[in-house]
Amino acid sequence: MDVKRDILWRVYLSYILVVLACVAIFGKAIYIQQVQGSHWRSMSDSLHQKLDEIEAERGTIYSEDGQMLSTSIPQFDLYIDFRVDALREKNGRLFRENLDSLSESLAGLFKDMSAGEYKALLKEGYKNEEGYFPLKKKISFREYEQLRHFPLFKLGRYKSGLIAQEKTIRLNPYQMLAFRTIGLARDSNKVGLEMTYDSILRGRNGKQFVRRIAGGVNVPVDDTYEIEPETGKDIVSTIDVFIQDVTENALMKMMVKNEAQTGCAIVMEVKTGKIKAIANLGKRSDGSYWEDFNYAISPTEPGSTFKLATMLALLEDKKVSLNQMITLEHGAWKIAGQTVYDSEVHKENDVTVQHAFELSSNVAMAKMAAQHYSSNPNQFLRHLKKMRMDTLTGVDLSGERKPVIYRPGGKFWGPTTLPWMAFGYNLSVSPLQTTVLYNAIANNGKIMRPYLVSAVKEEGILLQEFGPRVIDESVCSSQTLQKLKACLEGVCISGTAKELFKGSPYKVAGKTGTALVADGNRGYADKIYQSSFAGYFPAENPQYTCVVIIKNKAHAPVYYGAAVAGPVFKEIADRLYSTYIRQANTVMAQAKKDSSVFNYAGNKKDIAYLSQKLRLSYSDSTGRTDEWIDMKGKDAVVVLSKKPVDKNTMPQLKGMGLKDVVLLCENMGLKVNAKGRGKVAEQSILPGQPVVKGQLVNVALN
Repeated sequence: MDVKRDILWRVYLSYILVVLACVAIFGKAIYIQQVQGSHWRSMSDSLHQKLDEIEAERGTIYSEDGQMLSTSIPQFDLYIDFRVDALREKNGRLFRENLDSLSESLAGLFKDMSAGEYKALLKEGYKNEEGYFPLKKKISFREYEQLRHFPLFKLGRYKSGLIAQEKTIRLNPYQMLAFRTIGLARDSNKVGLEMTYDSILRGRNGKQFVRRIAGGVNVPVDDTYEIEPETGKDIVSTIDVFIQDVTENALMKMMVKNEAQTGCAIVMEVKTGKIKAIANLGKRSDGSYWEDFNYAISPTEPGSTFKLATMLALLEDKKVSLNQMITLEHGAWKIAGQTVYDSEVHKENDVTVQHAFELSSNVAMAKMAAQHYSSNPNQFLRHLKKMRMDTLTGVDLSGERKPVIYRPGGKFWGPTTLPWMAFGYNLSVSPLQTTVLYNAIANNGKIMRPYLVSAVKEEGILLQEFGPRVIDESVCSSQTLQKLKACLEGVCISGTAKELFKGSPYKVAGKTGTALVADGNRGYADKIYQSSFAGYFPAENPQYTCVVIIKNKAHAPVYYGAAVAGPVFKEIADRLYSTYIRQANTVMAQAKKDSSVFNYAGNKKDIAYLSQKLRLSYSDSTGRTDEWIDMKGKDAVVVLSKKPVDKNTMPQLKGMGLKDVVLLCENMGLKVNAKGRGKVAEQSILPGQPVVKGQLVNVALN
């Protein structure tokens, strides 16, 4: 029995010892996992190194006048390695001596926490001996440059433990300006020029050893690269910042005024096909407007602006003459059980073909198309093909959608298809296609390929240049061309746009358009109209072609093309004429005449100094404290008068030199974009309008 008891005692003791060991192991595992887990995971991560791909800096997109439209800027994530020897030696003397001043500096720079909070945060990280303590993320290069000179951090990485992880972000300095056309540069959401020219802009990525730290963040092992990243090349667009700003502002004002849904405006240089401005605005849920979609390259039913294509076909085939009489049927004409209506009842019923076009009669266009092309619709469609209305324009912008042109034999072709096509229904073309057609008429029949990029550069050195390209030398005969020009000019003289351009100092050739468009599944019940105006100016020597298309809200009280899109076209044309065209047409001989009539504006001290040096006597009606003055001379009498400046409203800049303009505007917190030389002739923000800090003002010098 004693032997058995002895054996059992030994077995029980062994069992108890095994159980205790298991409990100890299990407890230690829980302690390591729950209490020390973050520390060991951090240590584990820090031992994992890999060769990581470093994204190259993207090239910059410039405007034609040298402004940055999209560029890459550096951004930094900051970490501190509290394990570096310099911070631990002598019982952390270096850390303790700099803690207060460093906390004050961080609080002063970032202003997100007090100095006391920063001090507590840093002490906690130091106490835990964190290897990659996250200090701040997404700070700018300017902030990083300041931070590098802070106490402790100025000693460098190996003494302060500061680790900076650099990355680049894409920035559009002008924000909404041509935003959709310039595009976004996100990994899965590139659009516009950023997408079209991605292979040129993105460069070549590099390779660098990185260490994985807690939270899955990779930080560089050192500052050297295994393979250096190669910066992308720059592209120069045809966009002119001043023209784009004028175009976008004019469109925005009408969109807000009419509470419109969407709108676009395009300005093209007649001789070259360069797109100088392309604005796209859509209404957001909060009622504001943004460049949310490229409406300029998306097909819609064009409405009456398409009547130019119909007239071209009829005149080119010699089916009609401009002086031929046609009956408007008092604004209503039946065909195949359907009725064609004019948008308004005209005073005249029997008019010439030209005047029917000027009055934008749907009935006249439908009657002529049905009479002359019903038996052979392909003859009409061949003209549309010649005008390239059935294909893409070829613009260097991804996302252009194909037009919709129905053809005989198709399921959508019927007896009313052709008559309705004649006045812009039963087909879809993009605003850019309309622009190309009107530009061809302005350019004496030449169809130009529209384009948005004129050059590729690397560090300012020209690598590749893209010039104008003629798609077709002649869209029609010269006789037809002259007749079409007369029709378009007639619209603005005695047609639907006569009130719009009455008293204009330059001639315009154009066409109004008003189209009832469908609203999804609701069809045409909501009475949503698309207002448009297409044309070129000045008519006698065309420089720019412009197309404006605005989709109005349901049941909008004002929706005619001449009342909605027309004023936008006119504002753009007026600004470009006064800024570029009128100045270019000024006879140089007039500038040589010695005239005693002049007007200058600027800093009082500068003008007084120059007047003294030139021995120019003047009468001073300003006060001692006045800084800005106007200087006017007439009949040998020179007078200095006070130039009032209010920091909340836009001052009159006309007559001032660029140095004074920059000084005055930047003191008000405004940004200045200047074009040309000499004195200010035009300014984008009119005098007396309210301004806010950071607002951009474009000035044109004469």
